Amino acid sequence: LAPDFFEFGRSGRIYKRADTLAVPREEHIPIKLPLDEFQTHPIDENTVLVTYLSKVAYKDGTQIGNRSSLWSKMDGAWRLRFHQGTPTK
Repeated sequence: LAPDFFEFGRSGRIYKRADTLAVPREEHIPIKLPLDEFQTHPIDENTVLVTYLSKVAYKDGTQIGNRSSLWSKMDGAWRLRFHQGTPTK
């Protein structure tokens, strides 16, 4: 994650980098792979917008969301700078 990373979650909550790094790792996330409608949208040689449709299966049903992420090449490595999840239903 980039130092200035932040996220607008599906819930509407805003997460900062420290919030995201503080979440314990999960062994298994019940997401459908490959990601549906995965696309990259180059902005310039150091910036790419990634979009996809996520489908996560929980006991009470499947949550579907539109996702977008902004990636920047920093010091020779790709870093996630922004992410947004928007419910489709």
